[in-house]
Amino acid sequence: MQDSAARLTHQFLSVQGIRLHSVTQGEGPLIILLHGFPEFWYSWRHQIPVFAQTYKVVAVDLRGYNESDKPLPQSAYELSVLVEDIRGILEALGYDRCILCGHDWGGAIAWEFAYTYPNLLNRLIVLNLPHPALFKAGFFTPAQILKSWYIFLFQLPVLPEWLLSRDHGILIAKILSLSARGTNPFSPEDLAAYQQAATTPGALTAMLNYYRNLPRSILRSRQWGLLEVPTLLIWGEQDVALGRELTLGTHRYVRDLQIRYIPTCGHWVQQEAPQEVNQYILDWLASPLGDPQRPA
Repeated sequence: MQDSAARLTHQFLSVQGIRLHSVTQGEGPLIILLHGFPEFWYSWRHQIPVFAQTYKVVAVDLRGYNESDKPLPQSAYELSVLVEDIRGILEALGYDRCILCGHDWGGAIAWEFAYTYPNLLNRLIVLNLPHPALFKAGFFTPAQILKSWYIFLFQLPVLPEWLLSRDHGILIAKILSLSARGTNPFSPEDLAAYQQAATTPGALTAMLNYYRNLPRSILRSRQWGLLEVPTLLIWGEQDVALGRELTLGTHRYVRDLQIRYIPTCGHWVQQEAPQEVNQYILDWLASPLGDPQRPA
C-alpha cells in the first residue's frame, strides 16, 4: 500500500447492529466513498490523500467486505438495507449531510440513497454505474445480457464461491487485471490485497449476496422522478461489463447533471485514470451549482 496509508485512521462504525470498517483522512466537509465488487476501501487509494487536502474523506468497507461484519442472511444485503447503512454512517460520524461518491455497487447504493434521502446529500458522484431506470431498461437487451453473464452465474449456490476462492482467490486478481484497459493499473501488491480481502472468511458469500438480491431490485416497479441532487457521472468508455449506451438519457432523471467520459479506460475508472478522475471531481466540487450539462 502507499506511504499515505500511514496517515489513515482506521475505525469501526456501529450501524444497524453491525460494525462497518472505514478509513478516514482529512478535515472539512464530509465525502463518503463507496467501493464496488470485488473491492474494498483500498480502491480509493488514489483519491483519499488528494481529497483529504480539502475534505474529511471516509472510505467504507461495505457490509460483507474485508473487515466489515458479514451477517449471514441473504436478505441482509438487499438494496434498502445497504441504503440504511449509509444513513447510519452519517449519524455515527455526527454529520447531517455529505457528498456521496460511489463506484460499481457503491454507485448503485449511491443512486438509491440520493432518491431515498436527497435532503442528506450536498452532491452525488457516481462512477461507471448507470441510473437505475436506465440500467433496468438496458439490462434486458441482448448486448447487455451478454456482458452481464457473470450476474447469472452468481445466482447459483456454492459454485461461485468455489470458483472465486480457488488458489487463494486468483480469479479475483484475474477479474481485475484482465478487465482493465490500457496499462494495467494493478500492481502485484494491489492484487494481493484484493485477494486477501475477498477470501476473508464469509466475505465471498456476502459479496455474492449483493448479486443474488439484484433480480428483485431490477424487476421491482418504481417511478423514478427528477433527482434534485447535483450529480456528476464519470464513465470509463471501455467498460467490459456496462456499455456507454447505458448513460444516454441520464439527463431526463437528473436536473443538475454533468457527465465526463474517459475514452481510454474501463470499469475500474478511478484506478485506471486516477489523475483525470480526481481533477474532474475536484473541479466539479469547486464549481457553482445550477450549471448542468445536457447531453443529447
